[in-house]
Amino acid sequence: MTLLEQLLQELAQAGGRIVKTGSGPELEKWPSRVAAVRRSGRIPKTKELYGGWCRGGYEIKLVDVPTWRLAALEPVPVPARLGRSHSVVRAMQSEPQPLGLTKPVRGRALRLIHALITASENAGHSSAAGQAGFAPPPHRRRRASPHFTITAQGQTVGFLVLQEQDRTEHVATEKELAEAKQNSGIRIPRFDYTPSERLRFVLSGGQPHRASEWADTPTRSLEDQLAEIAQEVTLRGEAAERRRLDEIEAARQKRIRWEAAMEEARVQYAEAYRVRHFEAQEAAWRHATGLAEYVSAVRSRVEAMPPGQTRTEAEAWIDWAATHVDRLDPLNTPPRLPDIPEPRADDLRPFLGPWSPYGP
Repeated sequence: MTLLEQLLQELAQAGGRIVKTGSGPELEKWPSRVAAVRRSGRIPKTKELYGGWCRGGYEIKLVDVPTWRLAALEPVPVPARLGRSHSVVRAMQSEPQPLGLTKPVRGRALRLIHALITASENAGHSSAAGQAGFAPPPHRRRRASPHFTITAQGQTVGFLVLQEQDRTEHVATEKELAEAKQNSGIRIPRFDYTPSERLRFVLSGGQPHRASEWADTPTRSLEDQLAEIAQEVTLRGEAAERRRLDEIEAARQKRIRWEAAMEEARVQYAEAYRVRHFEAQEAAWRHATGLAEYVSAVRSRVEAMPPGQTRTEAEAWIDWAATHVDRLDPLNTPPRLPDIPEPRADDLRPFLGPWSPYGP
């Protein structure tokens, strides 16, 4: 059994993921083994093999290739010359030095942009011009303002169009050598950089799928890669839409849980209110019972008093006190559940745990 056959068998038995453990040279061989299996060309076209170090050892995964990677892409036609160019391209053409590009590559860059924007708008996307009159320095190209943008399903993707540089060994001039000899702080550059005819598109914004940069290569020109760039914009828009819908669903589920928590809090609040009312009735009964005993003791003392104004006044007080005790005694009215007042936000807070009474 070959290494590939053995590895694929192990992955199939383990559900597509295995972790090679151990130590020493045997474990260290697995990255090169996985690379060799990838190069063999015998992995099914619908599968991808990944390998990487993890806490337990070396992890190997065989996963399905995303469907968008298997899609057959229609080439994006690039016009041989610009006749009626897109409005975004016309805005670029009005700049003194469009995109900061040299004249030999400027026309081709504008034709590529026109083709890409036209294909994107045919797919239902929109576009807009950006800061089209500058070329960002190399160290800022991933953070610079875009030359133009394409928006797909609410996701805006920024585009920078850059001119590649050719690097050659710098040959120091006599003047540079003399200045460097006189001043040790002067450094002669090691390389010279000159603009080439190769272009690069740098994308920003959204979730990357294929890549975030496309460039002319010896085997593939940007014209041949425009379909992938157009697809990338669509994929980022679809990912943004899925994320938006997921957030809406998460917010809906969260509100459902909050409403259930609020309903339970109202139930607990009502029960707590009834308990407090019950305990208050018991306390009122004990208070009324104590007062009734006191009134009875006073009555016994007054009955022993001789007739006269003092006794008459005392008897009047006893009548008032007895009436007051009757009003205080909850047993003098039939028991019933209390009416529950509408709770305020702070009334519900003790029953909500981590939730806020004001919203999810």
